[in-house]
Amino acid sequence: MKTVLHKSNTRGKAEYGWLNSHHSFSFANYYDPKRMNFGVLRVLNDDIVAPGMGFKKHPHDNMEIISIPLEGDLEHKDSMGNTTVIKQGDIQVMSAGTGVFHSEHNKNRDRDVKFLQIWIVPNKRDVEPRYDQITLNSKNLQNQLYQILSPNTDDSGVWIHQNAWFYIGELEMGNVQNYTLKDPKSGVYIFVLDGDITIENQNLHKRDGFGLWETDHIKIKADSNSKVLLMEVPMTS
Repeated sequence: MKTVLHKSNTRGKAEYGWLNSHHSFSFANYYDPKRMNFGVLRVLNDDIVAPGMGFKKHPHDNMEIISIPLEGDLEHKDSMGNTTVIKQGDIQVMSAGTGVFHSEHNKNRDRDVKFLQIWIVPNKRDVEPRYDQITLNSKNLQNQLYQILSPNTDDSGVWIHQNAWFYIGELEMGNVQNYTLKDPKSGVYIFVLDGDITIENQNLHKRDGFGLWETDHIKIKADSNSKVLLMEVPMTS
């Protein structure tokens, strides 16, 4: 088994007044040649956007983009004609494919919006752009790893053009989860949304990231009431 640890306080940071962002991997003005990606997981940004502010219309292509709101309401508009608001409990996916423009703004003028934006390198280029979103039932997350993303259109959660699987779990203190990889050639990147967990004798805390590969299973133990995001991704594109 090989591992890589990204403590929360080692992430790249960007502050623009209206945006406070932490980057687990190299992004924009943050560059670390040792932190370019984890397999096909290219971007994991932890964003806080001030009331009424946001990202103006900008382009993307050939990237699978997943947004996971943590607090507040995020308004999305794109060149495919979608205008939606996503909030805590929603999962949004956009396959940029041949090219798409979109904007993201804090819908509220009295509180921040907090969300994760994740980029996955696709296994198919120049596909037709597409958009989708779902709302999770919070009961499904209790003391289990609940699938929110996969490569399969008829699976639980949203789907993307890549052999990746995402899970979210809200684990009570003492709860143990065993995860078997779908593909032993893939790796798993764990991002701690809240609380404290232990994986393979590694203690992790809020906003820590931990990658593991060359293994076929992992065990997660909640050392306090915790919320985790597990991402299984190919280690080569």
